[in-house]
Amino acid sequence: MMAGVLKQTSTWLGKLLLVSYIMTPLTYAAEQDAFANVTVKTTELAPGRYMLEGAGGNIGVSAGNDGLLIIDDQYAPMADKISAALHELHDGYPKYIINTHFHGDHVGGNNFFGQYGTIIAQTQVLTRLKEQRIERNALPVLVFDSSLEIHFNGQVMKLIHLGPAHTDSDTIVLWQDGKVAHTGDLFFKDRFPFIDLEHGGSVIGYRDAVAQILDLVDDNTQIIPGHGSLATKADLLRFKHMLDDCINWMLDGKRSSKTLDEMLATPLPERWQNWGWNFIPKERWVRTLYKGLPAQ
Repeated sequence: MMAGVLKQTSTWLGKLLLVSYIMTPLTYAAEQDAFANVTVKTTELAPGRYMLEGAGGNIGVSAGNDGLLIIDDQYAPMADKISAALHELHDGYPKYIINTHFHGDHVGGNNFFGQYGTIIAQTQVLTRLKEQRIERNALPVLVFDSSLEIHFNGQVMKLIHLGPAHTDSDTIVLWQDGKVAHTGDLFFKDRFPFIDLEHGGSVIGYRDAVAQILDLVDDNTQIIPGHGSLATKADLLRFKHMLDDCINWMLDGKRSSKTLDEMLATPLPERWQNWGWNFIPKERWVRTLYKGLPAQ
């Protein structure tokens, strides 16, 4: 999420992260107002490959002779703005929509884009979205368990599920030539991540998934994070170091039998003290670590 957008939408992010697709006209109008001033920024990464930034999770795009494919589709009220940005790249609507996981800031546009294209996701995304009783258009049509290859616009994209991490349903997307990768919310650039422990997320699984992504990219890979600006492998490695340091900090506290209140009162490692943000301030990050890591 861009810094300016983050400030505008921080109040809404907490409310809409697991957004309901059953909205009253009044609720929908209020949500539209919240995003009225948001603009969509398009960045070309390679011929036919783009990153869109707006409100919610960053979007990856493949555009070419076969048409459009998008990775994630942000909040529901952003659909028209995203469509307008896509039409600048290629006529028509996306033929394929990949969901990196089920949170509303990444799949809120499913109901709109699902009218025109096929939604693809890890199996557990379908399960989670069905639990929300959303409309049929918003549900994945093609699902996979561990991996899937898509051949589109002369490119090969590999979709990989790395196990419980941010949620129980995360997918990363790697272009086979190594030029571009989309991590979904397995990467929050330069900020503490949200780990959804209530929906199958895992602190250790998250750290281990980031380690696996580092093995799959190289120094020339342009990385689209779930939130934050376009990144490099060096940025992802810094993120991994933060995870390692914070996990070890919490485990040391637990070995000393510190309570949650005592850990909340203990400074984080100095290098990471400014990584808190509107949705995941230091206090929430510490609570996640405390709850998600084993007792020693």
